[in-house]
This record gives sequence, C-alpha cells and structure tokens, in this order.
Amino acid sequence: MSRNHNNINLGSTSRKPNGSEETNAVPQSSTVPKEKRQSQISLFDAINQIKQQQKALMRDLRNDNTEKMLLIQINKWEKETIAYIKSEASKTKSRLEQIMQNINTKLKQRTDKLSQELDFISKPGKHTESGINRCKTLLEKNQFEMRKIQAITIDAPSISSLSLIKIDEGTVNTPSENTVSANDNSMKTGSHSCNRQLPVPLEITIRFREHPYPSVLINGTKSNTNEIYQLFEKLRYLNPMNKNGPMSGNCDAETTQMERFLSQTFDFKNRSTKYIVQGVKSFRLGKPLETLDPQDIIYFPNTTEKSFAMTVQEIIDWQHSYKVYADQNVKGMNSDFLCKALQGLSESGEEASRMKFVVRISQCPILMEFDARLITRELKDQWPSRIKLVSVTGIDFAGRIHDVNDITTYVTNWKDVYEIDPKTGLPFVYNGRDFQRKRGASQAELHTDRLLTDLIRMARLRLYACDKEKVQIVVETGIGLGVFAGKSIGIDGIVRALSAKAIRTVLEQDGPNYKYIRGVVFALPIFDSDLRNGRREDVYQAFVDEFDKKKYNGCIPVLIADQDMHRLTVTIAREDFSVSELNPADSHGVFGEYWQNRGPAVEEKLALTTLGLLVQHHLINPHVLDLNHYHLIQL
Repeated sequence: MSRNHNNINLGSTSRKPNGSEETNAVPQSSTVPKEKRQSQISLFDAINQIKQQQKALMRDLRNDNTEKMLLIQINKWEKETIAYIKSEASKTKSRLEQIMQNINTKLKQRTDKLSQELDFISKPGKHTESGINRCKTLLEKNQFEMRKIQAITIDAPSISSLSLIKIDEGTVNTPSENTVSANDNSMKTGSHSCNRQLPVPLEITIRFREHPYPSVLINGTKSNTNEIYQLFEKLRYLNPMNKNGPMSGNCDAETTQMERFLSQTFDFKNRSTKYIVQGVKSFRLGKPLETLDPQDIIYFPNTTEKSFAMTVQEIIDWQHSYKVYADQNVKGMNSDFLCKALQGLSESGEEASRMKFVVRISQCPILMEFDARLITRELKDQWPSRIKLVSVTGIDFAGRIHDVNDITTYVTNWKDVYEIDPKTGLPFVYNGRDFQRKRGASQAELHTDRLLTDLIRMARLRLYACDKEKVQIVVETGIGLGVFAGKSIGIDGIVRALSAKAIRTVLEQDGPNYKYIRGVVFALPIFDSDLRNGRREDVYQAFVDEFDKKKYNGCIPVLIADQDMHRLTVTIAREDFSVSELNPADSHGVFGEYWQNRGPAVEEKLALTTLGLLVQHHLINPHVLDLNHYHLIQL
C-alpha cells in the first residue's frame, strides 16, 4: 500500500443539493477488491473514532468547571489570608497598646513620686544627699522606661519575602513521533488498537508555599491528632536553621557572656584549686538564690530592653521541678549511687555505664537559639515554664577511659582494635583518658543485639519520664550519636540505624500506653555531606529510613526535621504545648560540666543556651542532691 494517504479512496462522494460533499459510510465501488475494502473500512472507523473523541472533548470542555473550582480555592485562600492578617494585626495592636499602657503607668507612678520627692527635698532644711540619690534613681528608672519605648520596633516581613499562592501547571506527556508512527501503522494493518486513551488531562494545582528545609511527617494511627498535624506543619515552615552561627564552633563569646551574667547576678567565682572532675573547674556563688528577694527580677544577659527576664522565685520553682528517673533493674542503681554520680564522682567503667539508665528532667527555659540569637522574654510570658530539659547519657564510642565499658560491652573485637595494656588487659590509656587504635587495626564489630536491647531500654526510660512529667511533644536530638557514634572505628552507620530502630520500637510498643505524649519531633540537622554508595550518611537519613511509612506502625505522629532543636522547642512551647528537649549529657553526671572550656561539645552548648546551669547543676540547685527527688522505677 502506498504511504500517500491521499491516494486511498475512502469512498465515493455525492453532491448534496446545497453543494456540500458528504463522505459515504461504506465504499460504493463494487470493483474495489475485498481486502482493500476492509482496509478502507478500518481507516473509516478510525476517523469516526477520532471524530467521536473530538465531540466528547468539546462536550467536556463546555461542561468543565475546573476554572470555577480553582477560583473558589483562590477566593477561599484570599479571604482566609486577609482574615488571618487582620487577626494578627489586631493582636499586635492590642499587644502594643498593652505594652505602652504598662510603661506609661509605670512612668506616671514614678513621675508622680519623683515630683513629690523633688517638692520635699526642695524645702528648706530637706536638702539631703539620700533624698537627691532617691530622685536620681527614680529619674534613671524613668529614663530606662523611655528608652524601652524608643526601642520598640515592628518586625513585619515584606510582602515580597512571603511565600504566596501560585499556580503549578502539571506536566503532561505529549504524543511523540513514535506514537504517531505507531498509530499510522495500526491504521494500515486494519488494527483497531488506535482507539487508545487520550493523554492525561492537564492538571492545575494550587500550592500555597514550599517547605523551606528538609522534613518528613509520618502519620500515627491514633485518632484526634489533627491539632498535632497542624502544629507539625507550622514547624515545617519555620525559617531554616543557621548552621554556621557561633555555636557551630568554639563558643568563647558565649562562655564569657555566661560567666559575666553569673558574676554580676550571683557573685560567681571559680575555685582555683578545686575541680569537679579532671579538667573541670569548680565554682561557688557568693549570692546563692535563697539569699535573694524572691520578687527580684533577673535579666539575661543584662538589663536591656531585649533580654530574658525572670524572677528569683521562678528560678527557684524551676529548680524544685528537678527529678531523676532511674532503672531499678540495673545492678548497683540506688539513691546513694545517684547522689554520688550527679556530683561527678562516679568511677570509670561500670558506674559510668550505669548512668546510661538515668534520666534527669526539669523545667528549663531556653535563652538562645543555635546561632546564639537571644530569645527575649517578658515576665508575663508563660512559654518558658512549658519546656522540660531531659538530660541523658548516650552510649559513647569515642574511646575514653571513663566509658571503657561501652567499648568492652558492645565492640566484640575490641582487643583487635585498640592497643592493650598488659597490666590491666584493657585498652591502654594515653594522656590520662584516651585509647589508641592499633596501627592497621581491624574495623570494629558490634554486638548488635546487645546494643539494640540497651538502646531500647534507654529510649523507654526517657519517654516514660517525659510522660510522667506530662510532656505532650517530645523533641529528640539523636542521643549518643554525632562524634560519639564510632566513625573512627567504622561503626557509626550501624549505631545510627540501631538508635533509630530502638526509639521506633518503643513508640510502637509503648505509644498506646502514654497518657500525655501526643507527638515526637526529631531535630536532626544535616551537617555532614559525606556520601557513601551514592547516598548521604547522617543521623537525619538514618531516621528517615527507619521511620519510613511502610515500617512505622506506631500511634504517635512523628516529624523528622533538619532544624534547630531550640527553635522547634520554643515554637512548640509558644503554641501552648508542654514540650521536652533532649540534652545528650556527659556520663560523669554533672550538667554542662565542660561549659567553661569554650569548645564545641554538645553539653556545654546546652549550658550556654539554656538555664540548665541554674536548674540542673548540683553546685547551684540543692534539689539535684535531694534523694526525695529520685524515682527508681521498673520497666
């Protein structure tokens, strides 16, 4: 058959009275061979099918209400956005009015008092130095209030910086030349396979905005969790974390700031000949909290209009909230041991390992984010008291003498990995604390079942403590990971995976029994760009893999976020939820013990960015060593 379709006779034509031509349904020529007539009929059927599809398409187009539905969505978004903006503007106006009213009330009271004082000391014989000093003090306070007024600003993002509504035109596969060619061949052979489905209709979807950083939301099976999903969605739209801020390296300025704050407020002084543990300076407070007026207001880092304000009584209340939860099934776990360990007096090995099954938890406000940006707080703000700091010890594969049991318990071939001291039969200790790998040593091998069992026990204990302390949203931070996950001996990937599996197991098994916990957020910033076998190897990826929707069957919703744990925690507290934040603490048991070292360790950053030094350090909070605050439990 010729490839020129114009040479094919599809049928005779007849002239209608009006002069138009009409193609007959069936070829009329009896001289046309039977095979050719069948081919012509097939081609005619194909043309009719196209005509029918064209009619159906035009009918669908006339009846299509896509534009109407999309306009409804746009109008709905417009109304809701305007209503939200008006509501926020109204709240902000009311807040401004309240702020100004409070300041003006103070100013009026002090101005009246100052006028009275001035009138009094202006009288003959009343010109006293003490009276003048009182007037100066009142004047300075009024000037300070005036500066507070002048320092008020409105932090309103520009419209251009907002992620607004937009139209996303879906991509549609267009028929390729190969497809057309295949249809042509079908027609020639008389096949009816040309009656194929048309391309997928053009889909237009409305996207309101994109998540600004990597995050994964895994639904739970528990009912009535819409409020938690709304919270998690809000968390996914926070500004991305600044990973290159001052807290990403040495913290000299922040350490100095904390030292100055403690010195000016509580007469803090280091004790030059006293140490808490090796290399950790001891200190004392010349003005302990119990000697101060409970109504005194304390400002961090100093008295400015953008400081974190708190009363002495609040700090005392936060200290009193301190609790210890410990696994009673661990050999040697008792109140006397806890009191000893929380002073940094635990012995290397078994006692240090015992601390992995101890949780310290208390109310503990956050002062700064990871980038050291100060979080301001006024006394009326209640969100700080909704935050619980959970201090726990991770399994430490850094290879140091205090945590020697972590090596000998979980690394099955540790004698092949480290140099051995012939006197003790244990890893040889250099510089008083560090183990040394053998030259050309084998890669470490893990006792994975034992490690997973203990990681599950540790996760179960800290989540139990959170639930007992009425925490609604748990913020986890990859406990025991980071530099301590054993990268130097080649086990970090396995440790990360087992840590994720441990807490997934606990959430699935214990989740239905939690009375207060309603959601879990994993704050796992992506720092490491290390790629192995074509994929990124870090804590975030390990948890995403483990909490895959096909794997996780727990009832508690989970959010995994590449985000600052402080930013997440404070946002959750400001949304009126009780929230906990995990602090991977040192196994010595002293809160933030290395906080004056100005180095990059996690525990010192927690000390510098929270009130942990005031509420969880045994030299400041007497309740840390109060046996009545210890709870020995069986899980």
